[in-house]
Amino acid sequence: MHADALSGGFINAPHDAAHGFRAALNALSRPGRIETITGARAPTPVSPAAATLMLVLCDPETPIHLAGDHDTADIRAWIAFHIGAPVTGPEPAAFALGTWQALSPLHRFSIGSAEYPDRAATLIVETATLAQTGARLSGPGIETVAYLSLPETQAFQDNRALFPQGLDFFLTAGDQIAGLPRSTIVEAM
Repeated sequence: MHADALSGGFINAPHDAAHGFRAALNALSRPGRIETITGARAPTPVSPAAATLMLVLCDPETPIHLAGDHDTADIRAWIAFHIGAPVTGPEPAAFALGTWQALSPLHRFSIGSAEYPDRAATLIVETATLAQTGARLSGPGIETVAYLSLPETQAFQDNRALFPQGLDFFLTAGDQIAGLPRSTIVEAM
């Protein structure tokens, strides 16, 4: 096992996990809001935000898909050691990690079913930066409107049309996250 796989976990697990989970919950319940999330460090190119999200949201029964440059032996070893989660293909994955280009096309991931919409995948999209500019967001968790830099708008609009089915998203950049649940209405600006 690589030495990188053994490091990068939480230093104070109860405290770090609680703060990480709170940031993830705030981001997803308030679409467009950018939160700071820290505590974990995975091998490159995984951001601290994405590493922390995986530690607080995934467990040994959570299939994870790694896309593109995020599918490396070092990252797989880190997941095996810190989470114990199986690394799978796109269809059975509960979570997927990668850049927008690597995760596309999105139709490869489960959107849940009419009976079980909660069985949809959550995609952790690694981006260079996050800003509260760009696409106009409205819907549950947003008082009036919010804005968020998105890699594109059409895919998120198509995803919203599937509601109550559809994918949920976390966008990450460094130690920042923003949530975009399937219920969010996205308009191009």
